[in-house]
Amino acid sequence: MVLRADLQLLAGLVPEGSRVLDLGCGDGALLAHLFRTRACVGTGVEKDPEQVIAAIGHRVPVIELDLDHQLGEFADSSYDVVVLSRTLQTVHQPEQLLSEMARIGHRLVVSMPNFGLWRHRLRLLTGRMPVNKDLPYHWYDTPNLRMSSLYELELLFDRLGLVVERRVPLAEDARASWFSGLRPNLTAGAAIYVLHSQRWHADESLNPLSDPPPQ
Repeated sequence: MVLRADLQLLAGLVPEGSRVLDLGCGDGALLAHLFRTRACVGTGVEKDPEQVIAAIGHRVPVIELDLDHQLGEFADSSYDVVVLSRTLQTVHQPEQLLSEMARIGHRLVVSMPNFGLWRHRLRLLTGRMPVNKDLPYHWYDTPNLRMSSLYELELLFDRLGLVVERRVPLAEDARASWFSGLRPNLTAGAAIYVLHSQRWHADESLNPLSDPPPQ
């Protein structure tokens, strides 16, 4: 099974031996990789029946749930890491989802496309909606409900009391890039964040990311 480039980077941010909850796990490729290479255990959550079957085929424990309404099934602090990969923009209540993730897990790993990418801005100036590898759909068939720039996304994190420990800006090919880190709100196609909640982590030894806000 070949793991997407961004999922390979994301997997490297999950500590070995973690209990992992992967929300919107798709076919379970990420969890299967974490089980195999990082001695993790965990569960996937997916609502697409075909993807659920695919995850089971990869020997990944998976639960069919709606991320907007059914995460109350999970107990407080029941996982070490909660992952949400390129899924936040597809839900109806992203603020509530992030709050539930912070309740369930000690750390969050969240990735999301960046609507503020310079190519998107130029395309909007022509009167057209952005379409590229990170946003491959047209406006009329997209599963994306809520798009955000990285700057606006980080404002939401701050509002929810989520501290950014690390931000990994990604190029448009979903790989880490020094160029995308210069002014990520303008140059990154997407980003991966490692977060913790102030509610769970008051320990000053956890050093949040020192990078300045994206421009």
